[in-house]
Amino acid sequence: MAISQKLTSFPVWDRTIRWFHWINVLCVIGLAAIGIAILYNKELGVSAEGKVLLKTIHVWIGYVFAINLGWRLIWAFFAKGFAGWRALVPGGTGYVEATRSYLTGLAKGNAPQYLGHNPLGRLAVTVLLALLLVQAVTGLVLAGTDIYFAPFGGWIAAWVAAPGVDPASLVPGDMTGVDETAYKSMRAFRKPFITVHYWNFFALCATIVVHVAAVVLTEIHEGGGIISAMFTGRKTFDQEPVDLDKF
Repeated sequence: MAISQKLTSFPVWDRTIRWFHWINVLCVIGLAAIGIAILYNKELGVSAEGKVLLKTIHVWIGYVFAINLGWRLIWAFFAKGFAGWRALVPGGTGYVEATRSYLTGLAKGNAPQYLGHNPLGRLAVTVLLALLLVQAVTGLVLAGTDIYFAPFGGWIAAWVAAPGVDPASLVPGDMTGVDETAYKSMRAFRKPFITVHYWNFFALCATIVVHVAAVVLTEIHEGGGIISAMFTGRKTFDQEPVDLDKF
């Protein structure tokens, strides 16, 4: 299909993808802000009760974050066009050649225009989704070990409750009714999860910075309305996108 040099608008991101994106943005900002406050609670003068409250708010936002992410991952199996896995993850027929062509064009200042993610974008989004998933899974485990919240909180409470103590009676931040030996074992179990959660957070932040910078640079040098597309669902080009009929 030949396209004249006039600007032509194409649908690319469905409503589900746009809602996921902005809910995810808000959740990540909220989780990061509260997570930093928890991490530096002593320096900020947060009381023990305040720390539990911060963790509780963190977990509730985390539930929204995890459900939203889970829905996006599931939607990729059913979505048509550029929201599906085939158009999202790197690989497939011609991916290596497309990457080479994109890098060559990028170096020359005339990179091919893509309706969906360009080859580098597919790689970056896959890494970003993987980091988000790791953060969500480790966060859910920590929600149970720290404040006995679902989905693992009931099991954790039963693990650390002293003999004869109802696990449901345990209070986050209070050692009353907690078996000290079992608690130490639970904390040893928790350690690798908090380590991964901690370092993955910084990897996620770095990846987000790269992602935002890449989006801005792509918008400046290649156009297409890549930023506005996350509001309108459409991109605008003055030439035919190379992936127009591929997905």
